[in-house]
Amino acid sequence: MALARYACDPAQSRGRLHDEAMSTFRSPFQRDRDRIIHSSAFRRLKHKTQVFVEHEGDYFRTRLTHSIEVAQVARTIAGALGLNEELTEAVALAHDLGHPPFGHTGEDALAALMAPHGGFDHNAQAIRIVTSLERHYAGFDGLNLTWETLEGIAKHNGPVLPPLPYGLADYNSRHDLEIDSHAGAEAQVAALADDIAYNNHDLMDGLRAGLFTDTEIAGLPIVGPAYAEVDAAWPGLEEKRRRHEALRRVFGTMVTDVIATTQARIAETDPDSPQAVRDLGAPLVRFSAKAWEEIEAIRAFLFRRMYRAESVMAERARVTRVVEDLFPLFMHDPGLLPVAWQADVAEAEGATALARIVADYVAGMTDRYALQEHARLIG
Repeated sequence: MALARYACDPAQSRGRLHDEAMSTFRSPFQRDRDRIIHSSAFRRLKHKTQVFVEHEGDYFRTRLTHSIEVAQVARTIAGALGLNEELTEAVALAHDLGHPPFGHTGEDALAALMAPHGGFDHNAQAIRIVTSLERHYAGFDGLNLTWETLEGIAKHNGPVLPPLPYGLADYNSRHDLEIDSHAGAEAQVAALADDIAYNNHDLMDGLRAGLFTDTEIAGLPIVGPAYAEVDAAWPGLEEKRRRHEALRRVFGTMVTDVIATTQARIAETDPDSPQAVRDLGAPLVRFSAKAWEEIEAIRAFLFRRMYRAESVMAERARVTRVVEDLFPLFMHDPGLLPVAWQADVAEAEGATALARIVADYVAGMTDRYALQEHARLIG
């Protein structure tokens, strides 16, 4: 399918920080996607969690399954809007690479520990991973992704205002990502696909965990009509199938709304290039006002009944202590870091430089490895 005028054309890419010959068979954005999939950080997402800690059950979403779901939703929306699906998928697959173990709980703990040393932000950490910490290629550190993919990772949630978080500030000084503007439409699609995916799978995971019931969420906007539609089509349907049929309709309703709303925005604003999308001063890709209000109601329910559930909060406190124990231990005795990290430690000048190395190491841990290391080193 031909790309729309406002889509990012790989033939017009702004290129990579380190020049490379073009691939014979793959576009630049396809190569970006493939490098992300083959990265060590992407594989580690398998044992990093969203809400529940990795050991709590095999059926709960991990960062890896979430990223795949986001990419699938994003490609659907991008295709309907005439956008570049490979770029959209690359940003979607990379959007969570910077998350430390234990989801947002781990990020909160690490941000507090790094406050005296420039802070910690998972989006900035994702940039640090793909531009520095992945060290496999002969000619450069990182993955040497295209400007467009890096832009999407850095600002898929919108412009980044100063002061810039460390990982982003460092790279942006060498390769200007124009972080004070909105990203291209492909990255905006990836951001809303993230919203769609996690709202839906958190409903499913919360039901599976017994934190609320189908009857309770059937009172929510978007969700309630989906259950009613299933009940009308299949009265008396077995509960597991009923739940699945309802929640897949919730997915469909959100995706349809984004596509229709964005198509109306495109007709209204008539962007004739990717740069025109960035220069609009507001997102091109968005939910309708009604859908956004309804999604906010779903989020409020999840916050109250899932993210702040007593059992979840107790586990959050436990894993927070794991991060709070490991970080000062490595700061006090960096010789405990693996051999592969010792060259960086030897070059570190001052507490802040060492803290960044320790933060990179701890942030790269999976839930399982963090718990194992905590048990081994602290007991």
